[in-house]
Amino acid sequence: MNINYFFIFFSLCLLMILFLFKPMEIKQHAYKEVPLFTISTFTMHELDKNGLVTLMNGSEASRFTNRYTVKDMDYTDNSKEYMANMKANSGVYKNEIVDLVGDILYVREDGLTFETQKALYNKKTAIATANGKFVLYRDANRVTGVKLKYNDSLERVEAKNVYAIYKLEERKR
Repeated sequence: MNINYFFIFFSLCLLMILFLFKPMEIKQHAYKEVPLFTISTFTMHELDKNGLVTLMNGSEASRFTNRYTVKDMDYTDNSKEYMANMKANSGVYKNEIVDLVGDILYVREDGLTFETQKALYNKKTAIATANGKFVLYRDANRVTGVKLKYNDSLERVEAKNVYAIYKLEERKR
């Protein structure tokens, strides 16, 4: 066999590899984050030297490395002057911030209540915010609007598109 035939055959093989074979397509898999543990029907207590600070209940919870996700969340914050209780269909507790979703009911110890569909509660600052529609009430007084910011420590409420029904009380002499 002539050496020229060998190089021609070898070149043809390399050209066939170049044009006929395609590189493998490697599929990328998006891996879902796996919880450290999942429990059902749970209660979490947070205590300090003064007593109970936080109480959180739920029908099911998952603990991830940096957060808790909870179904049927019932969260109580007793760290400020007034105790505040929040109930929602689901919630995420991360870095002392509670993110609530679905049929939220916020009730403060003195009777102030608001309802909304999505809210954030910052435990450090005691500020609850709701970016959607809300209804806030105490006794016969009722306020509806959008984008609520409620500061529990200062007892201050800010909102947009407010409609209020407020019962004025006469001064007693």
